[in-house]
Amino acid sequence: MRELRRVAIIALRDLRAELRGGGRLPAMIAFVVLASFLFAFTIDRAQISPRGIAAPLLWLILLFAVAAGAGRTFDGEEDDGAFRHLLLAPVSRHAIFLGKSAANLVLLWIVTVLAFVAITAFLGVGAPGSVSHHAAVLLPGTIGLAASGAFFGLVSRHSDLGDSLLPVLAFPLLVPVVFFGSTASTRIFLERPWTEVSGSVRLLWAFALGFVTVGSALFRHLTED
Repeated sequence: MRELRRVAIIALRDLRAELRGGGRLPAMIAFVVLASFLFAFTIDRAQISPRGIAAPLLWLILLFAVAAGAGRTFDGEEDDGAFRHLLLAPVSRHAIFLGKSAANLVLLWIVTVLAFVAITAFLGVGAPGSVSHHAAVLLPGTIGLAASGAFFGLVSRHSDLGDSLLPVLAFPLLVPVVFFGSTASTRIFLERPWTEVSGSVRLLWAFALGFVTVGSALFRHLTED
């Protein structure tokens, strides 16, 4: 319980800093709205069904939103030395990683809701299917994306390439998340039964838990270097 409390404190600290003047959330929101509009504008609806293309576009937007914002988890703290002070505090590395990932997750949830609304509105998808089923698919997917954003955000900070390294490292590993997520979401948009979706959801949960577990372990070693 004490460890969970520390995770919550770190997450709330990051969210308060973001609300006070961070640039990650506005950048992610701007990207989502513009990308949704451009995708919808360039699609020939006479040739492509909006209901069939909505899910892949949604997941691609979330993937790039992670690179645009969630991967910049440590930008401000690296500049003013706050992250080094956090590492010196009596808090485990696991709690720091989970707290950073949780803050990313909250921001990503906001972006996900906005992306879903924007995609369905711009594409003219009137009945997108069960909202609860969409949430069941997006929850494990966003957990995996948030955890990977926190981990690879720190990796990119230790490289001279900076933010340009994040897509190179993260995107290949996130291909299964985008593939299974878009497959499951497409079937929900098409109002297919849950039995055709549940298998992909289980795989998304496996990837999410894998990202959190492996990321937490490697994060500890990376911050000790």
